[in-house]
Amino acid sequence: MSADLETRLTDLEAQLAHNARTVDELNEVVTAQADLIDRLTRKVQELTEKLDDIGDLVEPGHVIGKPPHY
Repeated sequence: MSADLETRLTDLEAQLAHNARTVDELNEVVTAQADLIDRLTRKVQELTEKLDDIGDLVEPGHVIGKPPHY
């Protein structure tokens, strides 16, 4: 194998290793974000249910509006 071809092959192997590491790092970030999105979605659902429960406790005919300072 010529020295030029061997150098090119070594460079390609280094780039491949770098790309593989980058893909692994990005996968970790995406997985962490997916977990966070799942937790936030569950929290929003819980808060929505609590808000609905609070709305059921309000007297009929009572309108929940913005406070006067808005």
